[in-house]
Amino acid sequence: MEPQQQPTTQFLTMEESEKVDAALLSSPEKFLTRLTISSLRVLQQIAKENNVVVEELTTKQIIDWFEKDGKIRREKGVEAAFLKW
Repeated sequence: MEPQQQPTTQFLTMEESEKVDAALLSSPEKFLTRLTISSLRVLQQIAKENNVVVEELTTKQIIDWFEKDGKIRREKGVEAAFLKW
């Protein structure tokens, strides 16, 4: 039996990407905007797993989550982790 794979989270939708492209921003500002939107998606996942709202996340919870996701990636492979890199 194959391990069940998590659905891939889309960190930036095509519509959002198009809106960023259309914005009157410099290239570095567009990059930062895309990064910020993607970061929000990660923070929402961390908050969900910790049963808190994003505003209540602590630095420790964020670090712990990245350590846990990295461990999953190393032990079970990229597809088992939340972040696919």
